Order: sequence, then C-alpha cells, then structure tokens
Amino acid sequence: MRIPVDRSSAQAVYLQIRDRIRRLIESGALQPGEQLPSIRSLAESTKVNKLTVIEAYSVLEADGLVHARQGAGYFVSQPSIISPQSTSHFAPPQKVILAEQQGKSFSDFYIASVSAQQHEGMINLGIGFPIASGLEDLQRIARRAMKQVGSTLFNYDLPHGQLTLRQQIARLLVQRGLEVTPENLIVTNGSKQALSLAIYYYVQPGDWVIVESPTYHGILQILSNLNARVIGIPMTAEGMNLELLEQYLHTYRPKLIYTVSTLHNPTGVTTSQTHRASLLRLAERYECMVLEDNAYEGLNFEPVPPPIKALDQHDLVTYIGTFSKTLMPGIRVGYMVVTGQHYQPLVERKLLHDYHVSTVSQAIVSEYLASGHYRRHIAHLLSKHQQSRNAMLRALEHYFPAEASWTVPNGGIFLWVQLPSNLCMPTLCQEALLHNVLVADGTWFFPDLQGYNAMRLSFSHEPEAIEQSISVLGRLIKQALQRS
Repeated sequence: MRIPVDRSSAQAVYLQIRDRIRRLIESGALQPGEQLPSIRSLAESTKVNKLTVIEAYSVLEADGLVHARQGAGYFVSQPSIISPQSTSHFAPPQKVILAEQQGKSFSDFYIASVSAQQHEGMINLGIGFPIASGLEDLQRIARRAMKQVGSTLFNYDLPHGQLTLRQQIARLLVQRGLEVTPENLIVTNGSKQALSLAIYYYVQPGDWVIVESPTYHGILQILSNLNARVIGIPMTAEGMNLELLEQYLHTYRPKLIYTVSTLHNPTGVTTSQTHRASLLRLAERYECMVLEDNAYEGLNFEPVPPPIKALDQHDLVTYIGTFSKTLMPGIRVGYMVVTGQHYQPLVERKLLHDYHVSTVSQAIVSEYLASGHYRRHIAHLLSKHQQSRNAMLRALEHYFPAEASWTVPNGGIFLWVQLPSNLCMPTLCQEALLHNVLVADGTWFFPDLQGYNAMRLSFSHEPEAIEQSISVLGRLIKQALQRS
C-alpha cells in the first residue's frame, strides 16, 4: 500500500494517513476483513514514526472503519449497522415529583439482576456495563503494573489517591475541557463511593435535593438512606426542565442539584453548552451546590461540551467520574473533582470510609493511561457500542409497536423507551424474564417509584443478542396491548 505524505501540508501526517486509508475503504479498494499493513511496515514505507501510524490507526478504529485483533494487526471492519431513524421522539410528561421518602429499595432489583444474569442463556438488558471486549492485554498490563508497585503493597497509601494517577486523570480531564490539578482530585472506590461522600457532606436529613426525573437509581438509594427529601424535575429532550427547576429552587431552597449532563442515566440525553451554563447560573442565583455525575463521559460518539464544572467560578460544582464504565466494573476506581474549601473535609471523610483505594487497581488504571492502551481501548469500545446502538435502534423500529418511543443517545450504554400507560410494567418484566430477557423497569428510576411506564435498555451486547431480545420484548408488548 502506497500512501503519499505531504510534509509541507498544514494537515497533521497521521490525519493524511487516516484520510488515505478511509478513501480506500469507502471506495471499496480495501474490502471488509482485509488486513492493513503492519505498523512497522507502514511506518517504514511512509518514512514516519511508528507512533504516527498508531495514531492514524487509532482514529480509524474510533471511526469504526478498522479494528485490531490481538497479535494479528489491524483489519477493515464490516460496514456499520445503520439505523434508518436518526432523531429522538422523547417527549415525556412534565410532572414534578415531590418525595418525602423513597419507596421500595432498589437493592431488590439489583440482587435479582445479578442473580438472573448467572442463568445460562439470559440476556441482561438492565446492566450498566460496557461490552466485555478489547481487554486482551489486561494480564500483561496488570503484570507490568504489579512490578511497579510491588514494594508498596506492604504499606498504606494516600486517602486521596496515588499522585501519578491523579496527574494522569488531570491530563485526561483537560482533554475534555476541564482544567484541574492533581490537588483537586480524590480517587475513590468507584463513582458510587464518590456520590455517597458528596451527598453525606452537602446534605443533612430532611434537606431538599433536586434530581432529574428519571435519574440514576443509586442516587435515590443514597438519598433515601440519608432521609433527605427529593424533588424530581422532569427531563425533556434537552435535559432537565430549567423553567421548573427555577420554580422549585425559589420555593424549596434545596441544598443540592444532582445532574448527569453527559449521556444521562437512564435516558442517554446529553445537554448542550447553553443548558449547562443556564443550570449553573440558576445554582449560583439560589446558592445551591451542584453534583455532576458523568460516569459515561468518554463513551460519546461525537464531541460533547465541557462539563458544568468547567464553567464553575465559585466552587459550587463537584464533578464525579469513573473507570468502571470505560475499562471494567470490577476495577472499582472512580474520582471526584473538588475545588476550594470543600476539598480537605471530603478527603477526611474519605479516610473515615477506608484508608485508600486498592493499590493494585490504581496501578492497573495508571498503566493503561501511561501506555496508551486506554485511548486505544476507548476507540475500540466506541466502535463496538455504536454498532450495538444502531442494531438496537433498528430492532426497536422493526419489533416495537408504534405507540412506543425512545431516545437516540450519542454514545454511552443506555437508551430509554417510553411505553403506553395501559401496560402493567411488573407483569411485562416478569414475562420477559421467563423468556430469558432481563430489563430494568423504568419505575425504579423515579423518586418514590412515581414515574410513567418506561424501560431502560442497555445496548452493550452483540447485535445478535440485541435482535433476539428486542424481538421477544416487542412480541410481549404487542400481546399485552391487545389484552388491555
């Protein structure tokens, strides 16, 4: 393969290589399954550094045009599964929920979900995990990480995390538009611990807290345990309803706003820069803290605005992220960005919970970031998730009734399906379970279980499993509608 490189061009060399290979693929000169030149051979033929070729291949992989096979090189990917639908019809009821106490504990569903997924043949559409793929190098990376930290395993570590890892996370966040220093970061046991630390620091029993409605079920569980009172502001296609938000900020003077601005859990909605700035202005006007939980940031198919925290000039926003959704759930490494006077008290609270996050887990994440494997893994995940999302959209259009509507997320793991009100969701979910399909009843994502009929579906599966499970759900929903 001959790839001409114009060194006088303003375009970076790796982008010239990318564009040339892209044109060869799109023209059919390179067919699906065909192997690309090795990194070494292409570097030699184009007289560039191997890192330049790696960068070009990584961008092509992120675009879904090529994929890597462990020990074999890069190959042209099969064409993406394209869905004919490109817009969301998400238009939920705009009902505010006031919950003095939370209803049934989500732990019931969680335990049932974990137990059910152990059953042979079960397709779990309720999970919040990335596709288990692209981690062939894990053992080698883990061994290398262990060599670097072996001598430290016989001592405790800093409660706010290893300095090297905090430096790496800071650089990662700068790339996402959030300029922070290692001194603003606290490494936590997953984002769930970070959420719990923040909630128990900012909120007292009986305080009002604003959440999106629907919202991440884990935050409702924490607030319920604290005996906080919850205001559920309905979601729109653009994010939390800001008019209703201001009304309830004025009336109830809550202590905290909890929001997922990028790839919202459970709807998949990503808010605009304008929406983020408006929400922060309201928080400033009513002196209300903001907890920004972006567990799925980094899994976006297209660029997203910088986090709300990037706009924060008054230390009102605490930002939370995690590697559980981009590497593996079992790694249990999350982090929080805290500025100003709140940092040290939260570090002290962290020390009350545990001395530090696992030294081994921190070292593995650090090695992924240092070696470049994390960036390549994200590119691989994005390609897989985009194919799977498109497969689910196509299956929904084919199998679901016209009365159903759903979001079209720009990445992440979930989409949200709104269903007719005359369906009995518990019965539908139980019937699906009998057919080896586990779904998350949308009711669990509303304060005090007061939501409308919906379900959160995870598309982090292979297309064949998605086709099978959505066909089952579609048939069951249509049968239930006929009965009602």
